[in-house]
Amino acid sequence: MEKIAVFPGSFDPFTSGHLDVLRSALKLFDRIIVAVGVNQQKVSLFSPSARVAIIKDVVKDMTQVEVCSFNGLTIDFCRKNNIRFIFRGIRTTTDFELEQVISQVNSKMAPEIQTIFIPAGPKFSFISSTVVRDVLLNGGDAGCMLPPGVDLNKYLKM
Repeated sequence: MEKIAVFPGSFDPFTSGHLDVLRSALKLFDRIIVAVGVNQQKVSLFSPSARVAIIKDVVKDMTQVEVCSFNGLTIDFCRKNNIRFIFRGIRTTTDFELEQVISQVNSKMAPEIQTIFIPAGPKFSFISSTVVRDVLLNGGDAGCMLPPGVDLNKYLKM
């Protein structure tokens, strides 16, 4: 049976840390769906379609990876798509504490879906989408925190 996992997140924007976690997950799963969550209450720098486009550009050579967007709960997305695994990247103990609570809630509501935590490599543990957005909004160069070849300027108008 094919092992399919979802990598959910806002990915505003997708960073080198996200890519590192995704590459690690590819060692565990046959197919991965990177699912861009759309949260209407959250103010985003990039539109959902721009975030999907950025990730598709980054993973274009990874045949086992699909990218899409979704609304609602991750567990509902998993059930709708017959996915039994969620994985989340962990950078810090703060990430772990938050993700553990979400995992426990998901487990209570959907015990058939397993959450797996994958730590980011040490050279990526300082990178967060929040930091990248802050650097961009203040005119800085965030290139060292982004996957190679990503030019976020072309996505800002999407």
